[in-house]
Amino acid sequence: MFKVLSTADMREADAYTIENLKIPSKVLMERAGCGIADEVAAVAEKKSNILVVCGTGNNGGDGYVCARELLTRGYNVGVYALDGNFSTDCMREKGLYGGAYADEIAGDIIVDCIFGTGLCRPVSGAVAETITKINSLGAFVVSADIPSGLNGDNGLIEGCAVNADITVAIGEYKSGYFLNDGVDVCGKIIKKDIGIVCPRNGYIQVFEDADIAKFFPARKRNSHKGVYGTAQLIAGSDKYYGAAVLAVEAALKSGCGYVKLNTGINLRPRLAVKLPQIIFNEVDITADCIAVGSGCGVSRELHNTILNLLKSYSKTLIIDADGLNSLAKFGIGALKNKHCKVIITPHVKEFSRLTNLSVEEILRNPVNLVRCFTKEYGVTVFLKGSVSVLGNGENTYLLTRGNSALSKGGSGDMLLGLACGIAARGVDGLYAVSAASYVLGYTAEICAEEKTEYCVTSNDIIKNLHLAVKRLTD
Repeated sequence: MFKVLSTADMREADAYTIENLKIPSKVLMERAGCGIADEVAAVAEKKSNILVVCGTGNNGGDGYVCARELLTRGYNVGVYALDGNFSTDCMREKGLYGGAYADEIAGDIIVDCIFGTGLCRPVSGAVAETITKINSLGAFVVSADIPSGLNGDNGLIEGCAVNADITVAIGEYKSGYFLNDGVDVCGKIIKKDIGIVCPRNGYIQVFEDADIAKFFPARKRNSHKGVYGTAQLIAGSDKYYGAAVLAVEAALKSGCGYVKLNTGINLRPRLAVKLPQIIFNEVDITADCIAVGSGCGVSRELHNTILNLLKSYSKTLIIDADGLNSLAKFGIGALKNKHCKVIITPHVKEFSRLTNLSVEEILRNPVNLVRCFTKEYGVTVFLKGSVSVLGNGENTYLLTRGNSALSKGGSGDMLLGLACGIAARGVDGLYAVSAASYVLGYTAEICAEEKTEYCVTSNDIIKNLHLAVKRLTD
């Protein structure tokens, strides 16, 4: 795993490094500017026209250092300087820059040093015009610490933002790189260690391949289905027959021993033909994991089923889709009275219904809202998105694997079934849903290599789950 910091976390780390470790801000700025220059030099040719666009804050100061450093290396560099109230460090570095200034935005390579990660207001006026011009050039763009105009915490574009080819992360990764629009405007993210030290633990963490691979250990030859656990699904209805199919198919590929399904009587003959491994049953509360909600339809009956499970079940319960919508409609307070571990897997609109907050409010503050909800209700929350936020009240994680091939009906059903099956094998629920999300995302990437993100279907994902698991375990 690697850690990700909020803007407040980064300010804290900066202050700790300067005040406690006695590394002057001037030294840190020098290192940052030289680090940015290294990445510009890696993509530039001596003939390249390089323009460093500098704001008036410390991000601009990094830019002036970068420009000065590139000049000493023999590159053709100019600075486009924005006016305003200069920070002390930026003013100092501007005074030390002895190169040329440009009157217009033009160049083969643009180095974006306008705003840093602390931006939290809409970009307007001359700065917005500058950003728009940068994006219109077709030049190669390197952003210092974050693409200007992108919110460093939530990854939302504040009016307009630079579209970067490379973002040079100064010190640590920031949450805005990964959330919302950040995944589309940051380009390749390259981290530069400049000696900033994080003074504590508890930061957001991001799963990587090795973290997920351990949830798919080598299987013993001397084993049988009974040792791999039972996954119980409550899914499907006459209207949403496919939801049950996808959830069951994913569960069957999770490595668990048994997959049981509680669904409408009318669906069972059709499902039995397609998926003969299913065991149809009433809900088995001895199952190792129960997942409820996919394609069930919103109803008082489903709400009552969830209430009964919360009271009578003692292991891991995953609630998704119409299970969440039924809780939102008929009473979410039930989550506070439970005897099992509960994981909820809402997308943003479902989370909006559960919290009575607007979608916009959630997108603006997803990490903290997940943290607050987990503490209030004592559940684990997996907030689904292009990058998903996972929290259990103690730790917060981001799941970054995947692409828009998953932006289609059925993805949530597959996640639910796969997570249920992995949890049934004995993996803690938080890690089970992490592994399921990671494998689905990885599979989408593999499928898109051949079929493009447009043409990948849920059926393609199901058929190729093994490729992601194999790459992870190899």
